[in-house]
Amino acid sequence: MIDLRRVRELWLRSDVTVRDLPLALLLVATSLLPSFRGYETQVGDLPARPFDALALVVLALECFPLAVRRRWPAVCLILVSLAFTVAELRSYHMVAGTALPIALLSAGAHLERHRRAVIVGLSAAYALLAVTLDRFGSTEGPEGFVTFYLALAGTWGIGSWWRSSRAAEAERRRRIAEATLDAERARIARELHDVVSHHVTAMVVQAEAARYLTAAPARLEETLGAVTDSGRQAITDLRHMLDLLNPDHDTGPHQDTGQGTGQGAGQGADAGMPSVADLHALVEQTRRAGQPVEFTEEGTPAETTGSAELVAFRVVQEALTNALKYAHGSRTAVGVRHGEKEITVEVSTDGTGSSAGSPGGSGRGLAGLRERVDALGGDFTADRRPDGGFVVRARIPRQAGRDRTDPGPAL
Repeated sequence: MIDLRRVRELWLRSDVTVRDLPLALLLVATSLLPSFRGYETQVGDLPARPFDALALVVLALECFPLAVRRRWPAVCLILVSLAFTVAELRSYHMVAGTALPIALLSAGAHLERHRRAVIVGLSAAYALLAVTLDRFGSTEGPEGFVTFYLALAGTWGIGSWWRSSRAAEAERRRRIAEATLDAERARIARELHDVVSHHVTAMVVQAEAARYLTAAPARLEETLGAVTDSGRQAITDLRHMLDLLNPDHDTGPHQDTGQGTGQGAGQGADAGMPSVADLHALVEQTRRAGQPVEFTEEGTPAETTGSAELVAFRVVQEALTNALKYAHGSRTAVGVRHGEKEITVEVSTDGTGSSAGSPGGSGRGLAGLRERVDALGGDFTADRRPDGGFVVRARIPRQAGRDRTDPGPAL
């Protein structure tokens, strides 16, 4: 049994010349069949002349160039036009004359260079042919010649419109590809910021505090251990991101490193994708960095991690990172409420801490959070408090997170 799908695939993979050749062969066959006499494409209405050896040469020259009509449209159009001219002057009335509008259509669609020169040259050649046929006794008349010319011009116009449409579609796809690439770069930058900024900030703050703990070996060892854990977790998260950026990456279950910040622990196939279920580990890590954090949670977190849960985690993570940077040691309150339709997050500090020794920020984190929350149809604010602290609030719709494309999935 013939596999039609396989045949179609082979046909589409074949050279364009091979795919265009059957049309040329069809025109040759129909021109030679007596039953198609009277259906010729011709102008001039001169008395028909029987086929001879020259007619067969003209027939071949008029049809076979159609095989290269897309690869070499200018060559095809010149050869077909020349053969059509000879056929009309010799009164070889052929169905193969249809090759001329086909060649014009293909040239209008595929010719890239010297298009204006081709139009002017062909128009001049047609005018000369019309005058010559008129002197040979043509009964077509000026109206007939003009009508035939307008039909050919319309054919060229259709090809040009087709070419413009393809060019516009290619440009649209290019712009979409560029926009997608830019969005992907921005997404990767946000994820890198979220992962690196939090861990590195915690490490810097802990290392800075270790300088003053030389007289307390137990606390010094605990602090250095926390620095080590933060560094290991940063490496684990970065490795997970790089794995997902690799096109050959296997999306199967990842091994749990057991380092315990909650950004990969116990999630199986979703390892590396944090959610609100990991907030306790995140808060504990921040406490170990020397930040007093009060954490309250209302409602029941969703069983599955979606866009809303991921964004909620990132809001808390970025707010705690900023607290470590700019209000180290300040009392920090984290409140998360899991509603049926939305998740609300509020993180605040009382402004009594210090920013000494903390790494500076670029503002990219809050801007990225605002973009993510807005993409899900929620609300995001980050304001200063009268006492010098700050408060971050976010309302993240759950349904939007499940129905829309994730604005910033954890890589």
